[in-house]
Amino acid sequence: MSVNKKLRARILQFLEYMVAGGAYFWTGYLAFFLLDKGLHWNLFATTMVSNLIGWSVNFVLQRYWVFKNPRAKGHMGETTGRYIFITLVNFGLNYLILAGLKGIGITPYIGQFLSSGFFTVWNYLWYRFWVFPER
Repeated sequence: MSVNKKLRARILQFLEYMVAGGAYFWTGYLAFFLLDKGLHWNLFATTMVSNLIGWSVNFVLQRYWVFKNPRAKGHMGETTGRYIFITLVNFGLNYLILAGLKGIGITPYIGQFLSSGFFTVWNYLWYRFWVFPER
């Protein structure tokens, strides 16, 4: 594959990653709003459940669309385990970011946008090179 085609393929993959990330973000954000404002859950439970919903959407889109790889077919357990591991790390980081921002007076609704900037780059690198690597 020529350098130009590889570059286009990476750009397309990153754009797909952004769309899938957007689906994760907005699904989780809507769930966060409903759990927080509708059911008045605490920050930890709201963050956990809304992330679980978003992560489920994200995994399917990342695995079967963005980082699709026919040779990854027999590695579902390994891929899922890696995804769960990095997702748990992400949850801890995201909760700390949201709690820290809330502590200085920034609402979690704004904090979600701020933390998503960090996770956009962080997750792309983890997904591309470790969770869904080319085999």
